[in-house]
Amino acid sequence: MSKEAIIDVHSLTVGYGDYVLLKDASYQINKGDIFIIMGGSGCGKSSMLRVLTGLVPPLAGNVVINGVDITTADESQIQAIRKKSGILYQSGALFSSMTLAENIALPLQQYSDYSPQSIRELAHLKLALVGLAGFDDFYPSEISGGMKKRAGLARALALDPDIVYFDEPSAGLDPISSRNLDDLIIELNRSLGTTIVVVTHELASIFAIGNNSIFLDAESKTILARGNPNDLVKNPPNKEVYKFLTRGGEK
Repeated sequence: MSKEAIIDVHSLTVGYGDYVLLKDASYQINKGDIFIIMGGSGCGKSSMLRVLTGLVPPLAGNVVINGVDITTADESQIQAIRKKSGILYQSGALFSSMTLAENIALPLQQYSDYSPQSIRELAHLKLALVGLAGFDDFYPSEISGGMKKRAGLARALALDPDIVYFDEPSAGLDPISSRNLDDLIIELNRSLGTTIVVVTHELASIFAIGNNSIFLDAESKTILARGNPNDLVKNPPNKEVYKFLTRGGEK
């Protein structure tokens, strides 16, 4: 994989009003990474994801995506960045009144010039890509939780994004469905070259898919570790990281 940075974070402070969750955070996400944002409850993982996606401004610092600083960019620049990004939310966030194909078609209708026939074909293709061929006309209420996550991923992939963000993708899934989703994330990364950014605390997923990571610490409000999670558990930089990655083990 190329070591070209696709996301460059400089001296970032994340929080709300006077309340600071994380301060002076700097790191890079390289093109082609499966990058894990991990840490215990209250450390600012999901808030960091909101800042990276431009949904919430940081209290200080800069986020540069594909050469564009989204903290100072105008609305047209931010929209261009968002069109090349996809998000899978915890619940899948599908529109219950739409079929799966209609859910996937929505961003294509809003942000592309494809004909209705081409959009239908692309929606079918994206569903097939995540293992849901033949489910085009199903509604979210008619499929399982794992299938909803896959359909949500198909919608995130609708516009062929450079980056896909995942917010706790394994939440609410049984171990088999969770592993299947991990396998799908790896396959998409390998076959499409998509950069993946995942917020999670699930150890099985962290070790199975992550090739790079940061560990956020709620007490110090800083990044305590960086690197491949499998390397961090073998050579932990501190007790906090080791305890998290071994769920309470001592070293």
